[in-house]
Amino acid sequence: MSIKFNPLADRVLIEPAPAEQKTISGIIIPDTAKEKPLKGVVIAAGKGKTDEPMTVKVGDTVLFGQYSGTEIKLDGKTFLIMREADIYGIF
Repeated sequence: MSIKFNPLADRVLIEPAPAEQKTISGIIIPDTAKEKPLKGVVIAAGKGKTDEPMTVKVGDTVLFGQYSGTEIKLDGKTFLIMREADIYGIF
């Protein structure tokens, strides 16, 4: 995927994982009850700060907080942009 977007400093652009469509037992979840995904793939990353280099890199699958980041639309797709500090870990 080629996105013409370069995050600055310690920010990362994340493509969130799709929301679950049904439960493990097979119950279909309606759109109004779907939860915001908590993981996604890093699409672009800034260069970091001079005293703190970036830990995540493009292609990493990461876990982040439910209210982390800001939704933005690029090329018709929804992404999240957030600081690296808002990321809890890498899978």
